[in-house]
Amino acid sequence: MQSRETLRMTRGYVAGLLALLACASADAGDPQSRDDAWWTGPMLAASGATLPRGHALVEPYLFDVVTHGRFDSGGNRHDVGTENDPGSLTYMLYGLTDRVTVGMIPRFFHGIPASGPESSGVAVGDLTLQAGYGLTQFQDDHRTPSIALVLDETLPTGRYDRLDRASDGFGAGAYTTGLSLYSQEYFWMPNGRILRGRLDLTYAVSSTVSLADQSVYGTSAGFHGHASPGDSATIDASAEYSVTREWVVALDVVYQHNASTHVHGGSPGGELSADAGSSYSLGFAPAIEYNWSARAGVLLGVRIIEIGRNTSASITPAVAVDLVF
Repeated sequence: MQSRETLRMTRGYVAGLLALLACASADAGDPQSRDDAWWTGPMLAASGATLPRGHALVEPYLFDVVTHGRFDSGGNRHDVGTENDPGSLTYMLYGLTDRVTVGMIPRFFHGIPASGPESSGVAVGDLTLQAGYGLTQFQDDHRTPSIALVLDETLPTGRYDRLDRASDGFGAGAYTTGLSLYSQEYFWMPNGRILRGRLDLTYAVSSTVSLADQSVYGTSAGFHGHASPGDSATIDASAEYSVTREWVVALDVVYQHNASTHVHGGSPGGELSADAGSSYSLGFAPAIEYNWSARAGVLLGVRIIEIGRNTSASITPAVAVDLVF
């Protein structure tokens, strides 16, 4: 019931956004200046513009991943008990030069499974270090999009094996290297309002993980072996429409594909060798932004995954505050 209700709300939000765009296409007006449009950014897609030298961005998110279904290898959805994983992540970025932005993304989680004990406390997740290089910057007179090449390294700082409780596992145990191409461009609608678009492409590879006992890879007590996470590819397209200077409506459409993860080792029951199978998900993330200045705003959104294979169906409400110094 919760999933159907949320889907209806999402359809209504998308219909409203399309209605706004239809009005934008129908009504002529004076072009809105970029100084008169304030943004926090959409819920998921990162900016293709690097920070100016000496400036910093801090953007904390609070969210709750509510898992309520599972897609099998044929893409069929099955209901499961509801699991909640509230957590936070914070983008902390700094403009080293006008073209180079560096930073980190710390994560924290707490798990409340559908059955069994919840996690023993708030736990540290994996930490991502990031560096981006601006290839181009958007300019009104040339209409060249901002494009950045971004390299990130995710460190296995979260617990992933030797777990007393399955709900205490919030890390992958792997060193994951991601290479991304972020782009951002502004479009002036016929009514003069601005539509900002982003397209982010990411490919990530992970190291092999040594495992012992109960782990996030589904192994149990007495297991000793390793896991080889599959490569992943992500495409995230977003649009933000400047309704007024302060108010913005946004929508992300994100597709992610993961190659199969292989687990191999020994356990009290004998040798174990298993492949998880490849997976994909298609998610939608509508959001509303309110900006009280050009450098500060708040976002309220929800990510919905109701299409996929070998993955979970989930609803993730989130709130974020965007601050630029």
